[in-house]
Amino acid sequence: MDFDDSLPISERPEWYDVTPLPQDDGPNPIVAIAYKEDFSQLMSYFRAVYRADERSPRSLHLTAEAIAMNPGNYTVWHFRRLILEALNVDLHDELNFLDNIAESNTKNYQIWHHRRWVAQKLGTNAANKELEFTRKIISLDSKNYHAWSHRQWVLQALGGWEGELDYCHELLKEDVFNNSAWNQRYFVITRSPLLGGLQAMRESEVNYTVEAILAHPENESSWRYLRGLYAGDTQSWIIASQVSSVCLKVLKSKINFLFALSTLLDLLSHGFPSTQEFRDAVDALRVPDDNQTDSNLAKTVCLILERVDPIRVNYWLWQKSKLPQ
Repeated sequence: MDFDDSLPISERPEWYDVTPLPQDDGPNPIVAIAYKEDFSQLMSYFRAVYRADERSPRSLHLTAEAIAMNPGNYTVWHFRRLILEALNVDLHDELNFLDNIAESNTKNYQIWHHRRWVAQKLGTNAANKELEFTRKIISLDSKNYHAWSHRQWVLQALGGWEGELDYCHELLKEDVFNNSAWNQRYFVITRSPLLGGLQAMRESEVNYTVEAILAHPENESSWRYLRGLYAGDTQSWIIASQVSSVCLKVLKSKINFLFALSTLLDLLSHGFPSTQEFRDAVDALRVPDDNQTDSNLAKTVCLILERVDPIRVNYWLWQKSKLPQ
């Protein structure tokens, strides 16, 4: 059935049998909203078909018009899902409809919720399209939470893990500071059924991360990722030679050493031995204003961190207070 959207809905022949249901704000609305006439009229017809529970092609078309005017209306989306099921509509067409709506509403909760519902109905056949769609949105906004959340849901519910680690590498190659890409990479190595889990991936991931750290030691994301590779395994974290080695290399460079220093503090707090090599590297970072001295290497590290990271000075003071006297 073809519908002519050029006319006001009250003048369209397919709606002559419907009595519109105006919005009822009561006799004395406190703050009356000045809706545009075409919006008010269209929503009056929507209320009428919604109350009548009319699950018809014209009602489906009406929801599309209502969504175009206000894509955040939950009730309209809910009713659209009921109609789609009742009419047994090809949901691949619905994904195409969503593609057009989502491009200008990439952070609309209702659109993403509806998209997940459609993809779930389609099953594994929708995986590739959904991964490609989220890739497109992420290329426009690398920190779009909705796109990342949907992508992770697709991988877990519908599959498509095969190329995900390469995708993360591609994003990090473009921008190694992309924290969302680091987060996705961790999600993949810990959740993918194809990779064997965190312990199986640890060695190769440590090598990958150390290389990223040495290229950009000022990047907190890669340091956090390195720590995450030893989640729940403190002993391995302490004795990992690559971890202590990358810390020492960055400390000796005396450039962008903040996160190397905080990582060293974490190691020391968990029992890492304070070797002379590390003492010399840390002492070389001191300045004349650091007039306090302490035989405890961890306390000296905190002292330097208080100076070089003033935004978190209270945090470093707290960390120092927890150290053994």
